Amino acid sequence: MEKTSPNEDADNRDPARPARPRTFPTREAGVRDRQPMDRSVDFPVSVVLPAGGTGERTGLQTPKQFCSVLGRPLISFTIQAFERVSWIQSIVVVVAKEYMDLMTDIIQRFQHKKVQVVPGGKTRHRSICNGVLALGEATREEGQMLAADRAKVVIIHDAVRPFVEEDFLYKIAMSAKEQGAAGAVRPLVSTVISTTSEGYLDHSLERAKYRASEMPQGFTYDVIHQAYQRCTESDFEFGTECLHLALQYCGTNAKLIEGPPTLWKVTYKRDLAAAESIIKETLSQSACIITGGSAQAVTLADALQKAVGALDTELDITPDLMGDNSKYLLEEWNFIQISVSHSCLSEVEAILMDLEAVNRALLHPVVVIWVHLNGLDELSVSRKMAVPAAIRDLASAAKLRNILVYGIQLHQSADTERWERSVLRVAEITSTLIRDRSPALVGQLLQA
Repeated sequence: MEKTSPNEDADNRDPARPARPRTFPTREAGVRDRQPMDRSVDFPVSVVLPAGGTGERTGLQTPKQFCSVLGRPLISFTIQAFERVSWIQSIVVVVAKEYMDLMTDIIQRFQHKKVQVVPGGKTRHRSICNGVLALGEATREEGQMLAADRAKVVIIHDAVRPFVEEDFLYKIAMSAKEQGAAGAVRPLVSTVISTTSEGYLDHSLERAKYRASEMPQGFTYDVIHQAYQRCTESDFEFGTECLHLALQYCGTNAKLIEGPPTLWKVTYKRDLAAAESIIKETLSQSACIITGGSAQAVTLADALQKAVGALDTELDITPDLMGDNSKYLLEEWNFIQISVSHSCLSEVEAILMDLEAVNRALLHPVVVIWVHLNGLDELSVSRKMAVPAAIRDLASAAKLRNILVYGIQLHQSADTERWERSVLRVAEITSTLIRDRSPALVGQLLQA
């Protein structure tokens, strides 16, 4: 298994409060996260993701890169972060030989593109070297490498840093092309001290003069390839810093770029929970309300839009998901169907069919909330009993497809004050369901 870098433990942050990414992809690549006009890259860029670590510091049997976050292996999120960048042409994932089949299955299951899996080495440098060599052998024609297809710049990034952003990748890629090498750095949070062999303080470093080396790092292909061709066995066995190899063996002095706090890596078990919290928070930023065209539903939707907006969730209102409105199926992760004065779940069934048709729940769990607005007249006892059973059955089947279905029952009231309290209650329940994405509440019919 590969060894990890000592400086990778210095996640310049309070581990209990990891930084949130400014733009984590909440929509499919090509729908929302299009490449900005001023971010054009006219040279081939490829990525090497070393993922051969054992993850001993998490205290888990499963290596952290394969640990599940919202039903998906962590490494899948990192791959997605690079896949959505249109100017990155290929991704090489380097894993230990015993995890090759698992990694291949992950790629197939989550339909990742542009990804090649290669076996890693016993140390970090050996694994990265294998990835670089794989890039050099990727494209051949009649035994000759197609120079136009070979990566001009290689970005190396940790598989357990899933929140890397395109803007920063662009800075790394452009600086690497110009300087030969570039790397992310972050300010030191704690003072670094040196100790004597007896365990006493020797001296401390002036923190302002030093930086923590982070990922991603970028190199021209020739620089990183030559560095690995020229480095020693000792470097392969004990070294961890790619920028140092480029300087020592190629004379390439890397451009250092201050990185955002979102570059933190999953190191400990608690970091997995933090990563899941970040993803949930991002997925809960917006939702779509479907009214079916009912005037009562529209009135309720307007009231919910105001109430939920105060709870930091943006709501769009639409009568249906047909025609131009079908865009929401590709853009949103949360749907609220308002049904008026009947207990039929056909409208929810239609949403589930539409979501399945576009394969929306492949990468993230989708939330569908059925808000059933009862009329002033009470439902019969038999219909009251039928509704909870029906939504449980529907939700159980949907859960297998990574769609989380919940129900909220709201009774109309002639008392204005009581009605406003009920609407606020629906907004609070809705926000909580969207934010928490709790499997335990799937199929429940909650009362507002």
